[in-house]
Amino acid sequence: MRTQSSATATAAIAVGTPSPRASAGLAQAALGVTAFSLTFPATAWALEGFGPWALVALRSALAALVAGGCLLALRVPVPARAHRPGLAVVAAGVVVGFPLLTTLALRTSSTAHAAVVVGLLPLTTALCSALRFGTRPSRTFWLAALAGAAAVVAFTVQQSGGALTAADGFLFAALLVCAAGYAEGGRLARVMPGWQVIGWALVFCLPLAAPAAALSLTLQPAQPTVHGVAGLLWLAAGSQFLGLVLWYRGMAAVGVPKASQLQLAQPLLTLVWSVLLLGEHLTVAAPLTAAAVLVCIAVTQRARG
Repeated sequence: MRTQSSATATAAIAVGTPSPRASAGLAQAALGVTAFSLTFPATAWALEGFGPWALVALRSALAALVAGGCLLALRVPVPARAHRPGLAVVAAGVVVGFPLLTTLALRTSSTAHAAVVVGLLPLTTALCSALRFGTRPSRTFWLAALAGAAAVVAFTVQQSGGALTAADGFLFAALLVCAAGYAEGGRLARVMPGWQVIGWALVFCLPLAAPAAALSLTLQPAQPTVHGVAGLLWLAAGSQFLGLVLWYRGMAAVGVPKASQLQLAQPLLTLVWSVLLLGEHLTVAAPLTAAAVLVCIAVTQRARG
């Protein structure tokens, strides 16, 4: 019955009339993207009261406690041994790598700049998924991918006065590790509930995150502010857990390519938040580059594989 239901949903998406399950999945993925779009502004707020290393460790530890409580309350069994390597990839990319690298980048980069660079994440995820699962994108896909990459590189070089900065290096590394985590998480979401994918990835990181938080707080004492605490709480509960729960549930319902198309709006949303919450002033190049990347990645999503 489950197989028949999944086939019906897939067929409905293919002909452009989403089934109720697909519509719910798209809505969940869209909410996840909205949560993600607040990650950079929340990080900028949190850095007002916490050092970068302490912030990354604290957000992971707090999110792991929330996830662990949910798993324990629902008496979810420990994942099978065969799924643990995949969960380790999700943990390394989504729980540790992306938060750490983007936090280090945001010490010297504006959220608007970071948002445009990370606008390549949907494309990078699609590329990682293609390499991981052996799909063969069309020539149109590759042309659009190269055009989007060229737009982002041109933007970063122009913004940094002719050379890439250390912050850009952190951001591009964050793209790679997060894309690997998304692709592997999308695969796991086909065989286990999507929320359990990120839940177990967070719990598996707790033995590392808890002592790291304690140690980093001794080296980088916290100076809590209203913005700092609010940013930390959103990063832990919103970006690190709830947003990923919705995202993986959406991917499980409609698939990685369909869900990724919604994430194209994330850089533009982050640019809006950076103006409203942080008072940043955008250069003309930022929204234009974000729009160019949006078009390029949209073409890749519409191209036939």
